[in-house]
Amino acid sequence: MNTNTLKLKYLGIDTYKHAVIFLHAHAFVSRSEGFQVPTRVKVILGDKQILATLNTIENGLLTEEQASLSNYAWQQLDAQEGDTIALEHPKPLLSLSHVRAKVYGHSLDQHAMQQIIEDIACDRYSDIHIATFLTACAGGRLSKSEIISLTKAMINTGKTISWGTGTHEIIVDKHCIGGVPGNRTTPIIVPIVTAFGLVMPKTSSRAITSPAGTADTMEVLTEVNLDIPAMRKVVEKEGGCIVWGGSVDLSPADDVLIRVERVLNLDTEGQLIASVLSKKISAGSTHLLLDIPTGPTAKVRSLETAKTLKNLFKLVAHKLNIQLNIIISDGSQPIGRGIGPALEAQDVLAVLQNHADAPQDLREHALTLAGKILEFSPKVGANKGKLIAVKLLEEGVAWQKFQAICQAQGGIKEPKIAAYTHTIAAPHQGKVTAIDNRQLANLAKLAGAPEDKAAGIVLHTPLETVVEKDQPLFTIHAESQGELRYTLSLLNQIPTIVQVEAYE
Repeated sequence: MNTNTLKLKYLGIDTYKHAVIFLHAHAFVSRSEGFQVPTRVKVILGDKQILATLNTIENGLLTEEQASLSNYAWQQLDAQEGDTIALEHPKPLLSLSHVRAKVYGHSLDQHAMQQIIEDIACDRYSDIHIATFLTACAGGRLSKSEIISLTKAMINTGKTISWGTGTHEIIVDKHCIGGVPGNRTTPIIVPIVTAFGLVMPKTSSRAITSPAGTADTMEVLTEVNLDIPAMRKVVEKEGGCIVWGGSVDLSPADDVLIRVERVLNLDTEGQLIASVLSKKISAGSTHLLLDIPTGPTAKVRSLETAKTLKNLFKLVAHKLNIQLNIIISDGSQPIGRGIGPALEAQDVLAVLQNHADAPQDLREHALTLAGKILEFSPKVGANKGKLIAVKLLEEGVAWQKFQAICQAQGGIKEPKIAAYTHTIAAPHQGKVTAIDNRQLANLAKLAGAPEDKAAGIVLHTPLETVVEKDQPLFTIHAESQGELRYTLSLLNQIPTIVQVEAYE
């Protein structure tokens, strides 16, 4: 047989969005071509080809004439078990010379940045290459012009949506930097804004390191995996939508960069700005409201950092012709009670349906943001937007619009309820003086969120709450007894999440 061809065997290995090929440790092709772990190889199947990272297996899962692929690589090649693939050395990546230049402190122009981002978007870089690029750009090493170039490159490598010149002069959007559990304002804002008459085609993310993203929460209530034609139909009918951004292929390099960035625990200003603005511009937005929650355990921890980020966002947005308004909000504690997809969905529904026990902090923050978005309209005067938003919510118009959007996206569902719960109580009388956002989010993930939609945390006592001994502080929700036991077994290893200061 041709030593460069192998038969595919399915092993079901999930490497997320990372193409990996698995060969027997003594495969003929490795000996003939000199392939060594973790080299990148070109995998060819019919008229499709990808670059994949080589891993080897020493046990009997594969013969020397077989290969397997990670699930992501199977999907990219549309492969079937038994297919014959060919392997080749890939062409040298010329853009790596630009990455090396950046490592040594040189500035990257638009051409260099475009080459790098195109190769990343096309899966030509290994994780090591991507990590090198990200590290070279971290710590303030991207100049203002490089951030602009990076944003443009990320827009250019994906799909873009146009909503028709002159048809809609204003396409609005909002984004939150994140780092605060709960804070699920988008499903409240979109129906308010679209009920008023503005167009808001909202693409949202799934959770990467948090207990829930907006897409995870909306998926509890309706379908979010819409492609661009389906998304367009919803927007044409209802004026807005809330869909998963990954299903519409906007700024695809961003998803790859974020995956590696999270592993490195890097959160660079330049990459953050390029990530947000590239996706919003690709989605056809002309006006954007940005929320920057700031607090000691939020993603942005100081007012000084928030102001620096605000100025950089303003600069890049101006250069790329998108109108931007920014709010620096309180990120000292979660917003809303629920943390986890279904629990956050319950908060959203309570606000939209004007329930008396709806979380007022979530309601107030959503109305503030919706009001600012409404003020993008020439029909709304300065500081008049919130009054309009309140009226649309209180009169039930926003709830009607939300139901209509869900029906257009595939129907509306009831949130699941977890079968198992456990409440953590106050150890003594006192006042809640601090809440650790990060640890609370971590606990929700231990309970199973976001994969288990009903799992998560319900917070009962926000900051400044006066509590009695044994009063509930928060309740853990899990879909199985085993997951609840696992979460409780690790609870004593987590620093104090809700700090109760005893009275003198």
